[in-house]
Amino acid sequence: MEKEQIKLIIVDDHPVVLQGFEYMLHDAEGIQFVGKFTDATSMLGYLQNNAVDVVLLDINLPDSNGIDACAAIKQLHENTVVIAISNINEWSIIQRMLDVGANGYFLKNAAADELIEGIKNAIAGETVLSQGIEDILKSRDTGDLPVITRREKEVLSLLASGLSSVEIGEKIFISPLTVESHRRNLLQKFKVNNVAALIHRATEMKYI
Repeated sequence: MEKEQIKLIIVDDHPVVLQGFEYMLHDAEGIQFVGKFTDATSMLGYLQNNAVDVVLLDINLPDSNGIDACAAIKQLHENTVVIAISNINEWSIIQRMLDVGANGYFLKNAAADELIEGIKNAIAGETVLSQGIEDILKSRDTGDLPVITRREKEVLSLLASGLSSVEIGEKIFISPLTVESHRRNLLQKFKVNNVAALIHRATEMKYI
């Protein structure tokens, strides 16, 4: 009796990436490529009426983030294997994806044979990680994410909106000096050197 094929879809908002993965997997033995999507909404709409074995899921999508999309997939089909594919190698994002049920995490530069083997191992019940991701997780001693106060979260959100310290102070009724103090604390907690990097890091880590 012929072995059943692994039905797989890919979700990524970059057409070149979609084409690359489609080319990589189209003729892979044991894998049946059944669809590609550029956003979470169309992917979830497809999964409402169709079951697949594996979803290769980008972390950054135009209408969602990979963490929420993964959780939504698992709500629809608990046993569907979700493998993140991303250029993001931030420990916190990797860990959050695994926490919401992702079965693996691969960087987009993973070799074809590494990815194909990972897909098959994930179907067999393993948590699969590309070598670079495994190294990041192993080198992390603690699982602590930055802990920020309610006021720091307010300041962070307003900084992301482009407001100055004076404007933020006027909006939440604190002095510009206090805003600057919160800003310095945020830079330290997120281990960055300027506000642009702070907003980028906080966005990646889903604090904004």
